[in-house]
Amino acid sequence: MLHLAYQPLLPTGSKYLQLKWDQASYDMHRRKVKSAKPTINTTPPTTYNHLALKQKKQKLEEQRMMKIQKENNMLLEKISHIMRTTGRIDNRNDYERKSLGRERRQLEMLRITKENQMILFRLSQCRPHYNVRIWHEDWLKTLKVMDSIARYPRGWAQQQKDKEKSCQKSSDCENEEKTSTDATGRTAESNTTSGKAESEEKGERKDASKEEAEALVQGGAGTHTAPKLSAPDLITNTRNKHPHAAESSPSSDKTEMSNTPNTTRVSRPCTPDTQTHEQETAGSDYKDTT
Repeated sequence: MLHLAYQPLLPTGSKYLQLKWDQASYDMHRRKVKSAKPTINTTPPTTYNHLALKQKKQKLEEQRMMKIQKENNMLLEKISHIMRTTGRIDNRNDYERKSLGRERRQLEMLRITKENQMILFRLSQCRPHYNVRIWHEDWLKTLKVMDSIARYPRGWAQQQKDKEKSCQKSSDCENEEKTSTDATGRTAESNTTSGKAESEEKGERKDASKEEAEALVQGGAGTHTAPKLSAPDLITNTRNKHPHAAESSPSSDKTEMSNTPNTTRVSRPCTPDTQTHEQETAGSDYKDTT
């Protein structure tokens, strides 16, 4: 009764036969699909036992282990033999070190020592080519020539520096003493008396400077008696024309004033006429003494 409900694609005379034929063709198609083989081989590659097991490597490893085991057994036997008996070990060594080139080295050392001794003997016997005594005499002659040519005596600059340093030290000491005395004895009465004394000293200084200026002016017209000067004062007066001597003169004045702290300092007017007059008088006095 199924063939009655079957609807074929093409018109047929018998639905029963057409159903039977279509079913047979469909079954054959399904058998072909099931029995179809793939065109691409997706199966895994074949494995070979000789590549997976590597019997050669296993054989070498067994031989190595057999060798190690044999050596261990030999070592164990030796240790057990030593533990059971005294063993065959001897710590004594009667070998003497021998050198094949010892004699030759000794002969070479003797030759070198002989040569060194000969060189030392020649060096000790040779005479010097230069004479130290002649060098010393030549140096003394050059010192004399230098002293005769020099404008200032040797060590003059160092002496001036020493004088300046001593003057500075003395002035610093005086200033410190003055400041200490002023700080301790500063009162109202002392301030008033010091002001009066300073005013009187200023007046005396002014008067003294005026008198000295008048005396210098009168002395330029008439005769002038120069004071006696010592040897260092004469040297400084004769060298007043040199610029370095002018710088060194204040240091000498400072030393003189510092050595006499009780004397009052008198300021002289520094005019070009008075300076030239003093230089001329100092030069004439130096000539008379020489």
